[in-house]
Amino acid sequence: MRFYKSGLFIATCASALLAAPVAAFAEEAVAAATGAETEDTTQIIDRIIVVGSRSDAANIAGSATFIDAETLAKFSYGDINRILRQVPGVYIQEEEGFGLRPNIGIRGSGNDRTSKVALMEDGVPIAPAPYSAAAAYYFPTMARVHSVEVVKGPGAIKYGPQTVGGAINLFSTPIPEREQGLGGFVNAFAGEDGFMRVHGQAGGWMPAGEALEVGASLEYIRDESDGFKTLDSGGPTGFEIDDYVAKLALRSGEGVAMPQSLELKIQNSDQVSDETYLGLTLADFNADPYRRYSGSQLDQIMVDHKTWQASHRIAFSDSIDLTTIAYKTETQRAWYKLQDVLGGDGSYKSIAGVLGDPTGANAEAYDNLVGAAGYVSPDDALRVRNNNRAYEARGIQSVLGLSGSFAGADHQVEISVRYHEDEEDRFQQQDGYRMDNGAMVLTTDAAPGSQANRLGEAEALAVFIRDTIDWGRFTFTPGLRYEKIDLMRTDWAGDDPDRTTPTRVRESSIDVVIPGASLLYSVTDKWQLFAGAHKGFSNPSPGSTADEESSWNYEGGMRFNADPAYFQLLGFFSDYSNLLGTCTASTGGGCTIGDQFDGGEVDIKGFELTAGYDAGQFFELPVSVPLSVNYTYTDAEFKTGFASDFEPWGDVTQGDELPYLPGSQLTLSAGIETAKWRGTLAMNHVGEARAVAGQGAIPASQAIDARTLFDLSGEVILTEWASLFGSVENLTDETYLVSFAPAGARPGKPRTAFAGVKFTF
Repeated sequence: MRFYKSGLFIATCASALLAAPVAAFAEEAVAAATGAETEDTTQIIDRIIVVGSRSDAANIAGSATFIDAETLAKFSYGDINRILRQVPGVYIQEEEGFGLRPNIGIRGSGNDRTSKVALMEDGVPIAPAPYSAAAAYYFPTMARVHSVEVVKGPGAIKYGPQTVGGAINLFSTPIPEREQGLGGFVNAFAGEDGFMRVHGQAGGWMPAGEALEVGASLEYIRDESDGFKTLDSGGPTGFEIDDYVAKLALRSGEGVAMPQSLELKIQNSDQVSDETYLGLTLADFNADPYRRYSGSQLDQIMVDHKTWQASHRIAFSDSIDLTTIAYKTETQRAWYKLQDVLGGDGSYKSIAGVLGDPTGANAEAYDNLVGAAGYVSPDDALRVRNNNRAYEARGIQSVLGLSGSFAGADHQVEISVRYHEDEEDRFQQQDGYRMDNGAMVLTTDAAPGSQANRLGEAEALAVFIRDTIDWGRFTFTPGLRYEKIDLMRTDWAGDDPDRTTPTRVRESSIDVVIPGASLLYSVTDKWQLFAGAHKGFSNPSPGSTADEESSWNYEGGMRFNADPAYFQLLGFFSDYSNLLGTCTASTGGGCTIGDQFDGGEVDIKGFELTAGYDAGQFFELPVSVPLSVNYTYTDAEFKTGFASDFEPWGDVTQGDELPYLPGSQLTLSAGIETAKWRGTLAMNHVGEARAVAGQGAIPASQAIDARTLFDLSGEVILTEWASLFGSVENLTDETYLVSFAPAGARPGKPRTAFAGVKFTF
């Protein structure tokens, strides 16, 4: 694809700004990111993010949540789904029980593969190809994440390209701050179903002259489980993850003329997961929800992800600073999994269709899936697709910060420019197998590229400007984002692995202006009122004939903050002019993968409640008793009727409710904490939802029943450097159905306990 001349110019200038100060680093630089012992761990990139601490989240003119390291440590979750239960307005469609490939939506934005959320790590877009293929088939290893920021409302337009629902930014572990020498930690846990986790980091800062410090750290995590499901044919159903993060940084001491800092980060993750899209019929689920049919015995996904990132910040004066991030990510994903199965009428059936109705022409297809003892199918009765895809993303972003007073008000202006390229390369084949006495035997070995041979590409130039205006008790924050996106998709024939002659090339361009504004009024030092509005946008994929997704989103509410109590209540309304649906294998198939569908006008409204309170502090007890609650109510419906081949929608009638969007969600947490030990009990309730758009009573074959889960954790402090930790997830061992997608009924994770030790040094 062609390059933007302006994008290259901006990238060149930004690179010069990034590199030039390094030569004079001994004389200039900033105090860099503070360590894990403080609340704010994001100083070097604070112009890239919206909030960097819990206190900042409680004082912005809009809705945002910051989950800090201390909060994450209470349960030591490795599952982003469980972590985000603490955030109102976030909707989760569980899948495999571990949160490895989560489906996250914000305020009804749609949750398939988190493709409608701006997903980042340390300010860098982290979906494998956020413009050309936004589905997040790679997700950062949550057990190594240090803190989490979730932004909704007008603050989301700072990111992009997805601004409909909001943004999630994950922060990696900072370089340890210790007064003397190296520091770090080691956590070692073991538990049920072969669970094991070892996570450690070592590093620190040291002087390198009178005006310069150098810092470095190395972090490693090994996370694995044998899985909680049982294959009829025997075999693994779990996962193994190895994840490494290395950082090298420079920063100046105090008192230099132009302080600045530089951090280089390299991250590599390797995952092997014996996971499948094949679920169960509802009858088989009710008999044994943790069963897996023999037809999924070869299903396995391998994901290799790499990130290179350079972050630089310079303060030219007390009122002018510049932050620049250059980044590149590479993701290689090969998911070898069952695609479809031969039916009794000689045609191939989707596995979702067979499990929805395993009778009639699907009866033989069901037998081929189950592979009972003594059963032998025809050759090629099961077709397994190697969903082999390579992704690459690269870009550079600079944010200029200006502060000062004008016309009787204080101004904090941010001007940001980002140039970004990404691509998705599909080179897939589909092999045939015979089911023979419970074992799958290869009968057709297809040529690589014969099933899908195509390349999707995107180039984007994004410009953002925002002014935070403080005038007395008022804070007004107008912002504007501009995106220029060029998309191209190139297809080659399946028998052209060398890609000599394209069979089709499709190009499209998008120019979009995305405004937003918020207003905060401090009634008193403790009470605040706020309101905001912004345009939501999500771009179509390369080659799509669908319209872009667009909406106007509104919120308004009140906030109270006075230690030891916190309270926030807000209402939200999203008015979609066009809701976009994308056909993926994870939505259930039944359509051409990659095709997009217009859903027309949709209204989503509701309210969010968040409150926190330390009863121990209030009643002057010798212990801390932290209590918290968050609740979300949602009402969402299609405003027009239409016929659709998109499986989660089907044929829509005006007034139909959106799928996988529960009307209510509630999370409660209560704990007791002393200097020597602590314990925390969390309860999460999710209301009933439907798997297919509709209204009225939900058919059993489409009903995602309400569920209530409890998690319990505890920690005993042995010394200043060692503690014992234990946790039980799903304490009451509730059996619950989380989804009928991608194919068939799927269970949530049963009761799982683990324990171990934590060391710091």
